Amino acid sequence: MVTKALFVRLEAKPGKAGDLEKLLKAAIEGIRAEPGTINWFILRLSETTFGIFDTFHDEAGRLAHTQGRMAAAFEKNAVPLLAGPPKIEPADILAVKS
Repeated sequence: MVTKALFVRLEAKPGKAGDLEKLLKAAIEGIRAEPGTINWFILRLSETTFGIFDTFHDEAGRLAHTQGRMAAAFEKNAVPLLAGPPKIEPADILAVKS
């Protein structure tokens, strides 16, 4: 069962929402290569606000994700498109229906 999660809120700079959306969608192949990342969702919350929700079996999977190759690529490529720093919220999953 998945027990750990991350919710990340991203606000694009004016005129950069399309670029951010494309970058997030393109990241799926790299995320698929992460064995510890069980689910990965990209959300659009408004015209300029996006969210990422990912799940992990345990803290080791979450840590591998946040310190891995995709996190480094995100820092390099997505951060320049953002109006401010990403808001990253770790969470414990209490129940799941799949």
